[in-house]
Amino acid sequence: MPIFDPQTALAHAHKAAPDLLWAGLRYSRESTQTRAVRNDAPEKNETTLEEGAMCEVLVDGHFGYAATADLSAAGLQRAFDQAIATTRATSRHKVHAFTQAQRAAVKGVYESPTVTKLAATPLAQITECLLAASKAMALDPKVVNRSARAVVVQTQIDYYSSNGSHTQQSFDMVDMAVAATAAEGVQSQTRTWGQTGQHGGEVFHVTTFAQHGQRVATEALELLAAPNCPSGAMDLILMPDQMMLQIHESIGHPLELDRILGDERNYAGWSFVQAADFGTLRYGSPLMHVTFDPTKQNAFASYAFDDGGAPATREFLIEGGVLKRGLGSVESQERSGLPGVANFRSSSWNRAPIDRMANVNLEPGTSTLEEMIASVEDGILMSTNRSWSIDDYRNKFQFGCEHGRLIKNGKLAGVVRNPNYRGVTVDFWNRLSAVGKDEETYGTPYCGKGEPSQVIRVGHSSPPCLFKGVEVFGGQS
Repeated sequence: MPIFDPQTALAHAHKAAPDLLWAGLRYSRESTQTRAVRNDAPEKNETTLEEGAMCEVLVDGHFGYAATADLSAAGLQRAFDQAIATTRATSRHKVHAFTQAQRAAVKGVYESPTVTKLAATPLAQITECLLAASKAMALDPKVVNRSARAVVVQTQIDYYSSNGSHTQQSFDMVDMAVAATAAEGVQSQTRTWGQTGQHGGEVFHVTTFAQHGQRVATEALELLAAPNCPSGAMDLILMPDQMMLQIHESIGHPLELDRILGDERNYAGWSFVQAADFGTLRYGSPLMHVTFDPTKQNAFASYAFDDGGAPATREFLIEGGVLKRGLGSVESQERSGLPGVANFRSSSWNRAPIDRMANVNLEPGTSTLEEMIASVEDGILMSTNRSWSIDDYRNKFQFGCEHGRLIKNGKLAGVVRNPNYRGVTVDFWNRLSAVGKDEETYGTPYCGKGEPSQVIRVGHSSPPCLFKGVEVFGGQS
């Protein structure tokens, strides 16, 4: 619980500015513990703690902010005084006049669904898992680098407002990774495994880490001996761990309403999507159903309320291939006149919220992976992202994967290394011809956006998917 009286701070804001329409306070405390091993030796044992509050005000139709790590009564009063002064000074340049309607009063509690709280999980148990993975990767002298990492994060966010809001949200989050690099001569290949999500100590099992370590090392050695990926137009099956990035880059970012409004053009870029496209643009094939779902169990970016207090609900962004809704907060919805979602999110106590994706998911279909493979005469199956490039409008892209398997006459054939593919967003998604029925959930803690920069956590669920006639090419041999 916070060590201050938020109501006293909010009352000060209204006393300091009689014309103040609304005031809010978001307290955040985040503890992060990182452990890593490399080649059977501990490499990192690090703990960080961040704690502070963001003070928000609405003056003359303009929202403004000031953050402080001084949680004393005097510190919070100074932050509110600063927020009021800067907001009043800049309000004549506002792009839109807002009202209290954009900050409805809310109350509620959220807690990550865990079996064993991270606070009750010994760090020695985590290190034991990492060492087990590292040792399991020692299959051959050609495996020259064996690493394993785990980041465990415990976050508390409490939100208060002068019109009666009070939400409390606590999060247990993990980000785990195992990597093996095999090398011979000038050639090297890396294979990885990762898992992210809102979990507790129940995910740290020595046997599981050892199994993944052995698998990635085996596959790195296979890739080292494999031929280079062929080039040409062919059918492409993407596994869920690659679909994660495909969804993130070519659906999540272009649907952010602040990009469409132009707010991000100086840093993260614009979007090919226009306001008139909502309700009309055929973004993909009729098999394409995409949701925004912060309510999804154990996903990395699940929550009950965004950082502006908006209640989180599951919403369809794309339905039957047609674009329906954008990733825009209450403020962006008000400015654009477009439907949005509860995605006003901040990366820390000292950052103001902006439009961010959370859990953006491709909904499951009806096909099995075996059925998709059997339907392909000449194609390739790709897993796990290795590299990515997409233009400022989130339109033209090319992605590289760690692992490829050729498909010949409906059957998996040999492994190929350095597989890549490229496309244009709308054309690519209209090539979607089968969607698997079994989804997997992945995520990343490294989604960057905003000025000043904010790196935030996002999640994506997807089944395997089949795309017809995609341009595939190999990397360097």
